[in-house]
Amino acid sequence: MKARTALLVALLLGAAAATAQTLDEIVAKNTEARGGLTKIKAIQSARMTGTMTMGQGMEAAMVLEFKRPKMIRQEFTLQGMTGITAYDGKSGWQVMPFMGKKEPEPMSADDLKEMEDQSDVEGDLVDWKEKGSKVELLGKDKIEGTDAWKLRVTLKDGTVKTLWLDTDSFLEIREESKRKVQGNDVEFVTTLGEYKEVDGVMVPFSYQTRPKAGSGSQTISIKTVEFNVPVDAAKFRMPEPKPAETPAPKK
Repeated sequence: MKARTALLVALLLGAAAATAQTLDEIVAKNTEARGGLTKIKAIQSARMTGTMTMGQGMEAAMVLEFKRPKMIRQEFTLQGMTGITAYDGKSGWQVMPFMGKKEPEPMSADDLKEMEDQSDVEGDLVDWKEKGSKVELLGKDKIEGTDAWKLRVTLKDGTVKTLWLDTDSFLEIREESKRKVQGNDVEFVTTLGEYKEVDGVMVPFSYQTRPKAGSGSQTISIKTVEFNVPVDAAKFRMPEPKPAETPAPKK
């Protein structure tokens, strides 16, 4: 009985090792397909410009900037008004003139968590063990007729994502994750495509995000991508509030 138990344990351990090796190979191929670890690590800052198309055909000009270690700022201009969301590595803030809020204000905890997640310019799979994440290989799947590796990523903060990597290119083509919308968990699906090479790194120039259940979508079309551009860290910090205007003396 002991011999059979030992054999079973050995077989289980062997299967686990094979799975881990397969996962490591897939992640390594994804990193290499994107341009390799050296080139990804060399990106210290990035600036992307493009357009964001929302429901009913509304289109906004967009500028997205990153800076290491974990800073991100997004500006989008619509109908002559510019909204801002930003994260400086510790705190997040926003300006939402479309909602009548023209002065900077702190983000909600849910929005802050999302911004912190998006600020990682390397992506979820690079150095995932060092970042305290967990990645699991869920096997193969088909995404709109394309064979893909299906991975579940659990970030250190507990956020869970599902990623699909094209089995031929090993580039990410789809992501599913949950976000808080008005206090409710909503599952979103993002389709990535139109990859182009920028300074030796493959970058998706198209992102379409929609709720998994329900209608509506948001499409981001990237026009330009620049790496290692000068970006002042002060841009990511929340500006000091403007001093209150002194009322004019009564005559």
